Amino acid sequence: MSRAFVFPGQGAQTIGMGRDLAQTYRAARDVFDEVDAALGENLSALIWEGEADQLTLTANAQPALMATSLATLRALESEGVTISDAAFVAGHSLGEYSALAAAGAISVADTARLLRTRGAAMQQAVPVGVGAMAALLGLDFAAVQEVAAEAAQGEICQAANDNDPGQVVVSGHKDAVERACEIAKARGARRAVLLPVSAPFHCALMQPAADVMAQALADVEINAPAVPLVANVKAADVTNPDEIRALLVEQVTGSVRWRESVGFMAAQGVDEIWEIGAGKALCGMIRRIDKTITTKTVGTPDDVLAAAKR
Repeated sequence: MSRAFVFPGQGAQTIGMGRDLAQTYRAARDVFDEVDAALGENLSALIWEGEADQLTLTANAQPALMATSLATLRALESEGVTISDAAFVAGHSLGEYSALAAAGAISVADTARLLRTRGAAMQQAVPVGVGAMAALLGLDFAAVQEVAAEAAQGEICQAANDNDPGQVVVSGHKDAVERACEIAKARGARRAVLLPVSAPFHCALMQPAADVMAQALADVEINAPAVPLVANVKAADVTNPDEIRALLVEQVTGSVRWRESVGFMAAQGVDEIWEIGAGKALCGMIRRIDKTITTKTVGTPDDVLAAAKR
């Protein structure tokens, strides 16, 4: 059996995530302490006892989800499961940073600071109300690319997340995204739903944020990961630190090729994927991409124990 570890992106956050792990495993608690120290604030208090609207802010959600994923991995390590038990790591959008921290390519402290910077830069790149994202259900990626091109009409509208065979997210100017919803429905989409996000991620409107991340990443040490990363924008494995750095910048404006990434791992023989951290959205996508892959969510002490008994 060949296994991969994958890490969730924004939207998976919930108040209280990771608290049981931190109470059960000292190594998990240490991750939250390290993230708090790196950011110079008590983010763990917000994660466990704060208000949902504050946790949902991009600048908070991104390091919070990474901290929860890494705390889960440290709990697994306490039970004898290590990163070397995975053939690949991958993450959805910000989850790619969690994956790199998990594989030892970037320190947890640097990852927390990068994600705080990334979240703030993405939020500031586009004024609130100017951009939007929408999930188009029932059309494949090629069809959505055509929809986005027709909807653009001189504005930005791009296929941003290729999540699974029947779910593609478009991102761009609000009017263009709304046009895309109407065009998609006319072309047979089952549903077209505007997403409750604060900015239009993974499209050309995020170029100011990409510029910020290029500068931030230039100053961070990146090592070769202990296991290969399947990169969002490449949908293939990468281990070279310079290439990882470039792809993380490209990822801010580029598409998250999740469907292809899962397909790549399956083609390399992966038949089991564990979702490490908050939520279970990735497992749902993976099952829709390839029903032959066994999925497992690992986010609580009970999940950790069950996974360790594999």
